[in-house]
Amino acid sequence: MLGKSRTPKKIGWFSTGRDEEARRLLTETLREIDSGLIRLDIAFVFCNREEGESVESDMFIGLVREKGLELITFSSSKFLPELWKNNRDRWRELYHQKVWELISSYNVSFSMLAGYMLIVGNYLIERHTMLNLHPAMLGGPKGAWQDVMWSLIESDAEEAGAQIHIVTPVLDEGPPLAFCKFNIKTPEYQTLWDEWKDKVKERSENNLLFKKIREEEFKREIPLILLTLRLLGEGEITIRDGEVYSKEGRPLKGGLDISESVEKYIKRGSWGGI
Repeated sequence: MLGKSRTPKKIGWFSTGRDEEARRLLTETLREIDSGLIRLDIAFVFCNREEGESVESDMFIGLVREKGLELITFSSSKFLPELWKNNRDRWRELYHQKVWELISSYNVSFSMLAGYMLIVGNYLIERHTMLNLHPAMLGGPKGAWQDVMWSLIESDAEEAGAQIHIVTPVLDEGPPLAFCKFNIKTPEYQTLWDEWKDKVKERSENNLLFKKIREEEFKREIPLILLTLRLLGEGEITIRDGEVYSKEGRPLKGGLDISESVEKYIKRGSWGGI
């Protein structure tokens, strides 16, 4: 573990701040930073909403200010709305070019996308390292979490999971830093699988198997993010030239499996000697 004399790396934090989960993730990360368990400093928080756009994002902005963090807001909904309607790819590039102008002077090692609801334009991806959570393991389903859950069910998958990966121009396919997985064919799932197979296989978010897999994946997301940030702060994982390496300098192809640590975190509700 790093000595306390080592200056923590500076990182950025991107969020739309659209719900309670965005606030919870920031709060828990700051708690672990303050305790010294995550050896990183958040240099800025970027939000693509401004005050007055949403009750939820106003609460997020209020939290950022309460914690004394550097806040950058730049409304995506107010930026070239006609271009957004007519040429979304071009809009993304121009918007994130402006974002880069706002954040580049902070010289952070990377930024964490924590509930950031925009697809990042290539202009920013080429200039700034960003990390994102995807609710599937390497080689697993792509797309929104709903699509991932249905792909797992319809392919009769044995496992589900999530990963933290580097953001690249190809959505959900950047090099993974760390991942966790869990078995979805244990006895507690069996009745749900049987019901799915016995009924007409229609997609519905009220489906109990769908809800169970999502619930189990979702509760692992914050522990996975926190534990990955801890590993980055300690230098157990490093990023160089868009690739992921161990502290010994060995390429981490496929990322680090931290499933055991994630499960311990969930059971204890804290680091608890992890």
